[in-house]
Order: sequence, then structure tokens, then C-alpha cells
Amino acid sequence: MLEIGTAAPGFTLPNQNNDNISLSDFKGKWIVLYFYPKDMTPGCITEACTFQEEMPDFAKINAVILGVSKDSVVRHKKFAEKYNLLFSLLSDEESNVCETYETWQKKKLYGREFMGIVRSTYIINPDGEIVKTFPKVKVKEHAQEVMEFLKSV
Repeated sequence: MLEIGTAAPGFTLPNQNNDNISLSDFKGKWIVLYFYPKDMTPGCITEACTFQEEMPDFAKINAVILGVSKDSVVRHKKFAEKYNLLFSLLSDEESNVCETYETWQKKKLYGREFMGIVRSTYIINPDGEIVKTFPKVKVKEHAQEVMEFLKSV
């Protein structure tokens, strides 16, 4: 993962409404930038829904949530609508942002190797600096873990 203390690389990606969202749009806010493998899968549903449940508390501390995967805008829209997700799900179909943030990696499953997104999160401070990383996230506790960190800073 990228090093703590470095400037978060900028990007612009479409969200589930096909609006272009740039990291720079959130200057002055805390950013929870989480990368996840695939819409509509059990772990990704759990992670997204727990972030959605905690969204009012994140808003109180001036934090926004941005989810990133390789899924299309259309698939993100279906996912967001099905689970009432109100934060942006960003479509990185070409993997450029995933590669920049070092979450596009070789994975193994049942002895097979393939490239995929490693579930991970970056916390970016209001000045655009990476202040915390969460590699290889456990989905059930993750939103609370992120909240605890943000409350401690």
C-alpha cells in the first residue's frame, strides 16, 4: 500500500450516477477511500451496508465515504439502488486508480492465481495526505474500526 504521510494521488472516476467524482472535490474533508472486489458479493454487501449505516456519524466528523471497484457504472447503480447506498461507488474499469493505490494485486484462490482488488482502505486527511491504511480488511468490523480511528485524530 502507499505510504502514510504521502499525498494521496488524484483521480477522477464516474460514480453510479455517471457523475465524474474527483478526489479534489473533497478537499477540506476526511476521505474514507475503500477498495473492494465486486458489487453484489457477500463481503462487499456487508462492507457497503455497514458504511451506509454509519454514514450519519461519518458526516458529523466531516468525513466522506468513497467505494472503488472495477465494476461498471451500470452495475454500481444496481448495487446502490438495491442496498440504498447513498455514498459514491466509483467505477475503475481500467484499474488505473486501483493500480495507483496498489490494491490491484496477484491473488490466489483454490490454487489458482489471478489479478484482483485486495480489499483495503485509505484514510486521507483534509489536506489530501494519507494518514492511515487498512490492508486486507475484515468487513464486519471495518466501518467501526475506521470510525474509531477518525475519532482518535
